[in-house]
Amino acid sequence: MITVTPVPANLVKGESGDAVVKLKINDGYHVNANPPSFSYLIPTQLDISPAAGISVDFITYPNALTKKFSFSEKPLAVYEGEAELRVRLTAAKTAEAGAHNLSAKLRVQACDDEVCYAPGTMDLTLPVSVK
Repeated sequence: MITVTPVPANLVKGESGDAVVKLKINDGYHVNANPPSFSYLIPTQLDISPAAGISVDFITYPNALTKKFSFSEKPLAVYEGEAELRVRLTAAKTAEAGAHNLSAKLRVQACDDEVCYAPGTMDLTLPVSVK
């Protein structure tokens, strides 16, 4: 239903840069946006562990589509098709040059037009190169 592709990030010591995590959501499915339309809905959420002098400053979620579904009285904020989550990272001046892998978890709940499936968490590796 959902394919996740982390795009390798390039950082310079002492500077910030963006990493991207791409979501491809199969036709006929959607996931809840972040923030979700209602507090009881499970948002798409990315958690990244900082490591080796690389810190996570913030995560930017894409603009949501607002769609009406048969199971909800009100339209919902969702992602469909392709969506990109942007992660602002900073490499400390003391960060070690070279390749690093940051551990990440993506929590999503996929739904179709009639039902939502159990939420799940995918383990990811976000590749980062520091120069």
